[in-house]
Amino acid sequence: MSNVIPCALTIAGSDSSGGAGIQADLKTFQELKCYGMSVLTSVTAQNTTGVQGVHHLPGGMIKQQIDSIYTDIRVDAVKTGMIANIEMMEVIAEAIPGFQAPYVMDPVMVATSGDPLIEPEARDYLCQQLIPMTTVVTPNIAEAAFITKEKIETVADMKEAAKHMVHGFGAGAALIKGGHLQEAAIDVMYDGNKVYTFETDRIPTKNTHGTGCTYSAAITAYLSQGLPLVSAVERSKHYITAAIRHAFDIGEGNGPTNHWAIREEVRQ
Repeated sequence: MSNVIPCALTIAGSDSSGGAGIQADLKTFQELKCYGMSVLTSVTAQNTTGVQGVHHLPGGMIKQQIDSIYTDIRVDAVKTGMIANIEMMEVIAEAIPGFQAPYVMDPVMVATSGDPLIEPEARDYLCQQLIPMTTVVTPNIAEAAFITKEKIETVADMKEAAKHMVHGFGAGAALIKGGHLQEAAIDVMYDGNKVYTFETDRIPTKNTHGTGCTYSAAITAYLSQGLPLVSAVERSKHYITAAIRHAFDIGEGNGPTNHWAIREEVRQ
């Protein structure tokens, strides 16, 4: 593999402010030394204060983008982010097996306000059809609660929810991100055999826009390089922690994480 460039694909929405979505994924892929490709599902007008508009691409165009990549370029790992409706999900469900590559799902389902971003039937389709295809699904606490329909308030709850997503929904592994807990930044992963915890100090900052996208993109990048899942998550936790520690204070709202922060920390 030393002479082969790892190639990672993101299937997600666009963030016009550059902090999340496709833009965050491609920045992360580049920083972690893999070649990034993208399939656009939705276009958003957004900035650090929120989302001002959304336009979803038709399923046919999403399929055409996927086919263009599939027929020409090897995909070593793939991730999905914002998938707004069943039409998109059906296209993606048909495509994922053909890549024969690790699949990371960042289930963008719930807004920061707590409002659901997809319809109940779309959530059911995602749970029944897409989650069983995943190598790892990476919800935050709100998303995990939305999927499992369980209350998640403690690390113990996170562990049970991760097990539910594996044994109940068929995920290859489930990584539940604990950034919203009022304690240390603890993430919990269950791979069907063992529970792992990944803990760092909580960083006091409001600038966390795109954290989930960036974290899952880092896992995808490391998987594209052939790392085992646990190692990929460990390295990604280090990457996202550095990105949050050196996040940008730009805009009037919640600024983005710093995708090149890891380089600065290595130099220090």
